[in-house]
Amino acid sequence: MSTLDINFVRSQFPAFQEPSLQGQAFFENAGGSYTCKPVLDRLTRFYTQRKVQPYAPYQASRLAGEEMDEARTRMAAILGVDTDELSFGPSTTQNTYVLAQAFRQWMQPGDAIIVTNQDHEANSGPWRRLAEEGIDVREWQIDPQTGSLNPQDLENMLDEKVRLVCFPHCSNVIGEINPVTEITAIAHAAGAFVCVDGVSYAPHGFPNVGELGPDIYLFSAYKTYGPHQGCMVIRRAIGELLPNQAHYFNGDVLHKRFTPAGPDHAQIAASAGMADYVDLLCDHHNGPGSGAAARAAFVHDLMRAHEVALLQPVLDAVKDRNNVRLIGTSDATQRAPTVALSLNTDAEAVAADLNDHGIMAGGGDFYAVRPLQAMGVDPEQGVLRVSFTHYTSQQEIDQLLGALETVL
Repeated sequence: MSTLDINFVRSQFPAFQEPSLQGQAFFENAGGSYTCKPVLDRLTRFYTQRKVQPYAPYQASRLAGEEMDEARTRMAAILGVDTDELSFGPSTTQNTYVLAQAFRQWMQPGDAIIVTNQDHEANSGPWRRLAEEGIDVREWQIDPQTGSLNPQDLENMLDEKVRLVCFPHCSNVIGEINPVTEITAIAHAAGAFVCVDGVSYAPHGFPNVGELGPDIYLFSAYKTYGPHQGCMVIRRAIGELLPNQAHYFNGDVLHKRFTPAGPDHAQIAASAGMADYVDLLCDHHNGPGSGAAARAAFVHDLMRAHEVALLQPVLDAVKDRNNVRLIGTSDATQRAPTVALSLNTDAEAVAADLNDHGIMAGGGDFYAVRPLQAMGVDPEQGVLRVSFTHYTSQQEIDQLLGALETVL
């Protein structure tokens, strides 16, 4: 089966059967997705049967620990990395902050780091603060018209002093998908490590981080149909090089080195439900019978094909309106279905108007102040953002297009 079965997909999300949500089309998925049933089932089971300190010999504790280990093992396999190269933390913002502290200790004054002004502030601010320690923070700037990052510009910024290059897989307002493998190769050739913020990309299909090649890859499980956890891939070479940030006695355990806070047992265990969901979709659509990464890649492509087909009409409907500026490319194949519109009025007020038509969307700066300013958008006025994912139906797209036509 090469076409996503949208009815099967929606049957896996209890929100679509929830009476209080009927008639409302959810278009703020970039802020957080609905949670799939396998995750909810695992979370409920953990809290009702296994809410004890894990890894002790008695049964409830043993099963609790086994579920936590299962989540790490299966999600790491989906991401194409070793099990201990995946860490869980309270959020991506917190994970990035901890990483920045590790780099702060490891780097020397005069060393350089490259950030972009395309990023959500979570993958920009913590790195920029390293300037307080004498680190040379360089900004790889977007094109002010298109919002794109040009890899050639990065090449011109790299030298022997650069230790780390940070950029997003895609921006949460611009939406264009960056060529991670190409950019990573450019940075590695110059001797720099690479940190990719995947928060806005991973909801549209889990990437094979091992094949993409970055040294660090971060995303948020609550945007990939799961619990509120930050997922952080740290490849072994950089993970063992940076100073330990956790308890000293955990310093020799890679997946614990950069999570100083105590783990959220239940939510880590429930993260295995994301892998359950990938398996359900793969099997229902007659995908590969084995290989976690191959099965996830099959599901990724199903999701993307469905999203691209729904996204192009939305982009076509707004790209030429004289009272709207579409942020980013109008080619659906080159972007995520996260559509930000700069208007000639307050974006939050327009989002409120859309609510009257059953459209759940948002207005504001979405912590993307730097890219908006770089593109000449007033963050105080903000942008209207309509964002969806693979569980969005054609009927909901039609509802959105009708509402936008009326409101705009």
